[in-house]
Amino acid sequence: MALPMVLGGAAQAATCEGSASGTQLTVRVTGVPVAKGEMAITLYPDSSKRFLAPGGKLLRVRPAATAPVSTACFNLPAPGYYAVAVYHDVDGDSDFDRSRIGMPLEDFGFSNDAPTPIGLPSFKAARFHAGAGETVLNIKLRRQR
Repeated sequence: MALPMVLGGAAQAATCEGSASGTQLTVRVTGVPVAKGEMAITLYPDSSKRFLAPGGKLLRVRPAATAPVSTACFNLPAPGYYAVAVYHDVDGDSDFDRSRIGMPLEDFGFSNDAPTPIGLPSFKAARFHAGAGETVLNIKLRRQR
């Protein structure tokens, strides 16, 4: 399980998505196989009903993919529980590509390395706590093709 790390220094508020605050989240996506396309990094608030639901996101960024690690930063409204979902949009079509039977065709990951044996993880499995200051969250991409 990847645990968030809280750092004592000031975050890069100017480069973070969202309204400036004293609570920042830096997401490091590891295992990016190629620097092609973009990373879709989506932040969800503390709500099991909004997690992965259409319109349920708090913030989303789509930085250019860099290999082997891509990074994004969010200003959070306050310390608390959140969840993150990531996918590598290699073709840059802003859509998570799936096979005819619904299997992922693009690499993906979740905070807490939430398991996906059959279907999507629950908010409870993916949630993490972000404290005041900066929290760094590592998410490893996985392939399930």
